[in-house]
Amino acid sequence: MSILVKPDTKVLVQGITGSFGGRHAQLSLDYGSQIVAGVTPGKGGQIFNDRVPIFDTVAEAARATGATASAVFVPAPFAADAILEAADAGLELVVCITEGIPVRDMIRVKQSLRGRPTRLIGPNCPGIVTPGSGPDSRGGCRIGIAPGYIHKAGPIGVVSRSGTLTYEAVWQLTCRGVGQSTCVGIGGDPIPGLSHLEVIRMFNDDPDTQGIIMIGEIGGTAEEEAADWIRQHCKKPVAGFIAGATAPPGRRMGHAGAIISGGKGTAAAKIEALQAAGIAVAPTPSVIAETLLARMS
Repeated sequence: MSILVKPDTKVLVQGITGSFGGRHAQLSLDYGSQIVAGVTPGKGGQIFNDRVPIFDTVAEAARATGATASAVFVPAPFAADAILEAADAGLELVVCITEGIPVRDMIRVKQSLRGRPTRLIGPNCPGIVTPGSGPDSRGGCRIGIAPGYIHKAGPIGVVSRSGTLTYEAVWQLTCRGVGQSTCVGIGGDPIPGLSHLEVIRMFNDDPDTQGIIMIGEIGGTAEEEAADWIRQHCKKPVAGFIAGATAPPGRRMGHAGAIISGGKGTAAAKIEALQAAGIAVAPTPSVIAETLLARMS
C-alpha cells in the first residue's frame, strides 16, 4: 500500500504549457503516472504532446477526467490562486512545486484550506512519489520533480523538508535493495501544507509501511512536535536526520523556513528531542538509510 497517492491516481498539471511544468509532466508520463489533464487558462482545447488534453480551468479538467490530484507549476504571483482553484474544484491532493510564493499569500491559502478535505504538499517542494513495481519503479505515481528512477517499491516511508536529502535517503535505500512505500517532500517554506507529524501519522496507519525516515532542518518546531507524537504513539521504527547543525543563529539555510530565531529551532534542540523520543538519529547524511536499517534489524 501507500499514502496519499497510488499508481492509479489521476493527476492534472496546472501550468502544463510552461517549460518547467511541461518537462516534468512528460517525465511523470514516462514514469507511468496517470497524467490525465493539463490546465492553462486560455489554452483549453489544446493537447499536450499528443496525449494530454488541456483545459481552461481545474473544475472543467476534473469533471472531464476524474482527476483527484494536482501538480502546481504556476509562477509564484499566481500560485496561491492556483492552489485555491484546485481546492474549490474538490481535488483531494494539491502538490505545489512553486517556490517564492509570498508568505501573505500562503497565510491566505492556509486559512482557506482549514476544515476542507483538500490536502496540500508544499509549496517549494519536490513533491511525492509512490513507486511502481516495474523496472526503475515505473508504473508508480510521481507528482512533482523527484527523479523517478532512484525509487523502488517497498516498506519504508520517507518524509523530508529537504528535496536533495530526500533523494539521498531514497537512493541509499534503493542501493541496499530496500524499497519505499511513499516518499513525501513537504518543503521548507515557513507556511507549509502537510507537516512531518501529519505524514508520519499516515505512515503509522499504513499496514505496509514498516519503517520511517524523517528528515528535518533547523528552524521552527515541527520536528519536535513530530518527535513527541512518535514517542507516545508510533508503532514503527523511525530514523531521523537534522540538517543545518553548523548554521549560525539568524542565518537562512536554503529554505525560507530554515531560520533559527529566539533560541528555538536549533539542530541541537531538535536532535535532543528526536533522541528522547527513541528515534535513531543519523550523524551525517551518508548514513541515513543505514541508521534506519540498523534500528529495524
